[in-house]
Amino acid sequence: MKLVLATGNKGKLREFQQMCQDEVTAFSDILGDIEIVEDGDTFAANALIKARTIYEKLQEKASGEDYLVISDDSGISLPILGGAPGIYSARYAGEGASDKENLHKLVEALKERGFKETPAYYTAAIAIVSKYGEYVVHGWMHGRVIDEPRGEKGFGYDPMFIPAGFEKTLGELDDDIKSGISHRGKALALAKPIIGMLRKSEELGMRN
Repeated sequence: MKLVLATGNKGKLREFQQMCQDEVTAFSDILGDIEIVEDGDTFAANALIKARTIYEKLQEKASGEDYLVISDDSGISLPILGGAPGIYSARYAGEGASDKENLHKLVEALKERGFKETPAYYTAAIAIVSKYGEYVVHGWMHGRVIDEPRGEKGFGYDPMFIPAGFEKTLGELDDDIKSGISHRGKALALAKPIIGMLRKSEELGMRN
């Protein structure tokens, strides 16, 4: 059963490959570029939309191979902004906005309100879709954001987010530290037993 990640984000693919310690294939390597309209009103809804869409496209290929599609929808939320950017994190500065543009807009939102730093949290919803059903798990990482980004590691809002218990931003922390505390890592820790169960079901089904 091939694991396929329903994202075109290279940063996310790299994180999943590191955390899964398993072969994870980007959907674009099999299907090419596909535009998916993420019009859900929660992280879970958007993750399911992506996973379902890619799973259905893979089934249409009729390659004879079974696929397990993993998708995540994640973002950062600031209580002082009423939870924004939230599910709009990837397009906070507008459709097609770059990571730098989104980051700059959030930094400016802090400065406009006179905040040097403020509490924030990341949410990750991971959806798993296969012929055995659909599952969704969540992970969170709490901390604070600052108005002066630091570090070149990570992606998205990482250079302005300092996890609780740390003084460095995610843009400064090493990958092995981030994988142990990240919202995506926590969600994946819950997803792994489900993935293992589904793969076991596949093995048992092939034997019968």
